[in-house]
Amino acid sequence: MADKKSRPPAPTPPVAFREPEIKPGQSTELLQELHILTRDGKLNQDSRRKLKQVYHLYHFIEPLLDEVMAANGDLTLADHGAGKSYLGFILYDLFLKDRQSGHVFGIETRPDLVEKSQALAARLAFERMSFLNLTVEESIASDALPQRIDVVTALHACNTATDDAIRFALQKQAKFIVLVPCCQAEVAAVLRKNKNASFSKTPLSELWRHPIHAREFGSHLTNVMRCLLLESHGYQVTVTELVGWEHSMKNELIVARHQGTARGNARERLETILTELNLDELKPRFAY
Repeated sequence: MADKKSRPPAPTPPVAFREPEIKPGQSTELLQELHILTRDGKLNQDSRRKLKQVYHLYHFIEPLLDEVMAANGDLTLADHGAGKSYLGFILYDLFLKDRQSGHVFGIETRPDLVEKSQALAARLAFERMSFLNLTVEESIASDALPQRIDVVTALHACNTATDDAIRFALQKQAKFIVLVPCCQAEVAAVLRKNKNASFSKTPLSELWRHPIHAREFGSHLTNVMRCLLLESHGYQVTVTELVGWEHSMKNELIVARHQGTARGNARERLETILTELNLDELKPRFAY
């Protein structure tokens, strides 16, 4: 029997992974409105998951805001297709609340959501937040928005609302564009409509012959073409996961930084894809 003194020490148990806790100074009223905190101010299992997602997204956006603020001493951010504006509120609470400059605009076409966001901002004394009931065309021309916007975000803006955000960002000469697309149904619908004609045109039509493949391929293809469009306008594009796939299937995060020099063949490749996949009718959507 081995002497007790010669036995190796017991291994140190692994440190358990700790979910993120509320950051100091965060508005508890805001977190309750976003259903991240319970009514009695507690975190449960579901709210910890939501909080983790919020902080993960903020982790991607904060360096972009820091860069703009360092360069300009100010910051304008527009959240397009804002819905309940939870992203704009979180960014204001974590980044702008304790600063003397910077403004967040929430752009949404549903007036009831705009009114609720306006009321919440007033209660929280988030004075440098504005909520506008505008379409994409109206938002591009509106005097309520500055001529140039530094950062444009669109979180789970459904279907073509993401494309509207891109068009707005290009018109506003945004330095950064942050997109989490959702429900990309338009391209899949055109793939299905032209399916019979596509069979005789290209063997690639096998990629969307079955309905579930048409849906998934259409979603993927939409984001590929969005990236090419951004590259054709001088943006450097990074595509990554927002959170683990166990949380959401709409999980693709697209971050675009304006570099000024367009990728030389991006526009040509975009148009070739549309032609070869029998999607010519979509060319006007990607023509800007």
